Amino acid sequence: MPGYISKLVRPYLKLVFAVVFVGIFLPAMGQERSGLVNTGLPYSNYYTLANKLNNFKHVIATRKNVRVTFLGGSITYNPGWRQMVCKYLTDKFPNTDFHFIAAGIPSLGSLPHAFRLKRDVLDSGKTDLTFMEAAVNDRVNHTDSITQVRALEGIVRHAKRSNPAMDIIMIAFADPNKINDYNKGLIPPEIANHQMVAEHYNLPFINMGKEVSDKINNKEFSWKGDFKDIHPAPFGQQLYFENIKSLLNACFDNENTKAIESPLPKPLDNANFEHGSYYNIRNARYDSGWSIDDNWKPTDGLGTREGFVNVPVLSAVTPGSTLSLPFNGNVVGIAIVSGSDAGIISYRVDDGPVNIVDLYTEWSSMLHLPWYLLLGSNLNPGNHTLTITISQLKNKKSKGTACRIVDFLINK
Repeated sequence: MPGYISKLVRPYLKLVFAVVFVGIFLPAMGQERSGLVNTGLPYSNYYTLANKLNNFKHVIATRKNVRVTFLGGSITYNPGWRQMVCKYLTDKFPNTDFHFIAAGIPSLGSLPHAFRLKRDVLDSGKTDLTFMEAAVNDRVNHTDSITQVRALEGIVRHAKRSNPAMDIIMIAFADPNKINDYNKGLIPPEIANHQMVAEHYNLPFINMGKEVSDKINNKEFSWKGDFKDIHPAPFGQQLYFENIKSLLNACFDNENTKAIESPLPKPLDNANFEHGSYYNIRNARYDSGWSIDDNWKPTDGLGTREGFVNVPVLSAVTPGSTLSLPFNGNVVGIAIVSGSDAGIISYRVDDGPVNIVDLYTEWSSMLHLPWYLLLGSNLNPGNHTLTITISQLKNKKSKGTACRIVDFLINK
């Protein structure tokens, strides 16, 4: 998959769009609702300042060129809070040349972020500040709690190794599941995991899930009337921005701009994905049932995601087709596109047990969905071989037995 978001021109186009978005669409937000309630629960109830972004403030004070990355799913990808943050920063620091990287891809959560971080973000150059979110898609994608922590921690450690002075703001956005959890007196596991990793690495953390839940219960607005969806209406996007702006203002109001490059603490989980990366599909060895389409695109009319279409794809549709992948590391997985004909595969690592996984998802009938699967984790470091075979079994909702691999995943 080409690093489409790392093209030099793209970030500047994003900035131009940010200005257009704010100039055209933000005034319309007031037409949808009378405006945000400013007399309700304060934004400061829902974030922690941690290191107060001292490194980022030092960079702005001492350098002309500054890079800011937005890493997340569709709430980051879609127009809204991200463009507002870009405009806020450029207005507040008019003498700074900001380079913004829009690294949001719809449907992706912490597990995909851990393996795409290098190619989609770090290979583009040194990042000074990263906004990172995954809590909504981690719930939607049914990512288990252990994997969440390993992925989130891996992202932070990988990012900090690339630039020890990088500041990271972790954000947990809202969804109905999180509101329901809070209403039952429960802390959503995705939010607990984001907060745990943020605290361990002294990172600012914003809990939008708790904020939205509390403010709905405080009768400041409603989900149905004002947010409308997991992908917020303009009102929700404005609320997200106002909270982020409040945190940024609180950090910038602190005059300390001394850079702090403290060593990484011991990991929460030694099996985290700190060295996660993509591994080229051409490293596989396969029989005649598999082939590589250098410019894959669907023929069934279903939608796709940018970066997962018109790219090389290793695929097979015939049961019994087998491939093997020699790799070095303690984790292996696949990034696939799962469409209406997604099949079932059997797999094993080395001489381990044979496992089966259904590649068809609850969204596959509507979209060739980017889908990331771990097929081996917490392995002994060293050389291993992954074997994948197309099964004769199929999901009753699927139209076929296809497996389409965009990238392998390893943690070397």
